[in-house]
Amino acid sequence: MSAILSTLGLMMASAASGHGAHGAAKANCPVATPAAVEAQFARFNEAWATKDPAKVTSLFTKDAVLLATVSNTPRTNPAAINDYFVGFLKSSPVGTINSSTVKIDCHSAARLGTWTVTLTDPATGAKRDVKAGYSFIYRYVDGDWKIDHLHSSAMPEPTN
Repeated sequence: MSAILSTLGLMMASAASGHGAHGAAKANCPVATPAAVEAQFARFNEAWATKDPAKVTSLFTKDAVLLATVSNTPRTNPAAINDYFVGFLKSSPVGTINSSTVKIDCHSAARLGTWTVTLTDPATGAKRDVKAGYSFIYRYVDGDWKIDHLHSSAMPEPTN
């Protein structure tokens, strides 16, 4: 998997070619494909699997915003984001994407859709699926794609 992420990083970090002033601006834009943006979710899910809040927090920009499904508190700095994951990772979350739309811009990319997060009760081992809508917004910072905004909201209508 690290070879895939390495290749992914190279694909996303490649600069678009161009000429003149407009071309110079394009040359500073990292190239991202929809598949590469979608692959960022694997990186996120793998970080969850480590149960290490610091590994998950390292995927976020320094001024990211996390609006989590199971917290009423907006998390707007690394300490607050890490604090959220200290508790959340105890339930061994595993995310599965159900639908996805990818949008790409110069230094940002977004993945929006629906997902199911399976949580395991650490005391009983009982599993529970939380179906939610999500938005991941990534920003290219210091040679890497980082999560700049993550919002997840439980589905308001019953789902199958």
